Amino acid sequence: MPNCKLIAQSLSEWFTTPQGGYVLAREQAYFDRTVSDIFGYNALQLGLPEHDFLHSSRIPLRFCGADQAGAKVRLCDDELPFACDSFDLVLLPHVLEFAEHPHQILREAERVLMPEGQLIISGFNPRSLWGMHRVLGRRQGYPWRGHFIALPRLKDWLALLGFEVVGGRFAAYAPPFHQIKWLERFAFMEAAGDRWWAVSGGVYFVHAIKRVHGMRLIKPQWNEGLVSKLLPVAPKMNNKITQRSKTDPRRKTYVRAPE
Repeated sequence: MPNCKLIAQSLSEWFTTPQGGYVLAREQAYFDRTVSDIFGYNALQLGLPEHDFLHSSRIPLRFCGADQAGAKVRLCDDELPFACDSFDLVLLPHVLEFAEHPHQILREAERVLMPEGQLIISGFNPRSLWGMHRVLGRRQGYPWRGHFIALPRLKDWLALLGFEVVGGRFAAYAPPFHQIKWLERFAFMEAAGDRWWAVSGGVYFVHAIKRVHGMRLIKPQWNEGLVSKLLPVAPKMNNKITQRSKTDPRRKTYVRAPE
């Protein structure tokens, strides 16, 4: 295991440290729990192919950072090599904060998602102890070199693209210690954080759905003057249906219909 105090040169390398492993365990638990209830035919995880966050998914065709030929799925000129409306589920684990053009990645995710397709994003929360560590530190290595995106800002981006946020949560409330013993001593902050300072977790998850609105019905513009001159509808005929004699068993009995 690499020394946790060394500067990680990739996010995957950082996840092998005690500090990164603390975050990874909570992210894996959230993804496993969430994707297991999402159904469809095709799912895509963009980023961190070393970690299979689609492991618990019931979707039969899953692309986890590589295509069937083993080549990496990468953005080519900020575009995904997939047709429009191709996927029922797209995961973006810590992709946006390390991307040069995060807005374009979100647009591409919206493009390749089918209508009512689902998008799950994980990111580091700048309004947390982890975000404070990044501000006060030297911002070298991972994850500190990334641009942490505030959750309200991310929700605004999603709304502009037609997404509806339907779920999410925060996790990793303990301070970003480097040693396991200190992370374990502050494990109580997970339950306390969910209850007392829920928006201050070190990482957040956003679960959104691509909404495509249907056609709007066009109603005719009625001319009130013309309508007032129309003759009223003839009143209903009072169809009185009499009851036939009950003495004849061969005849049916009819009950008067309600007015």
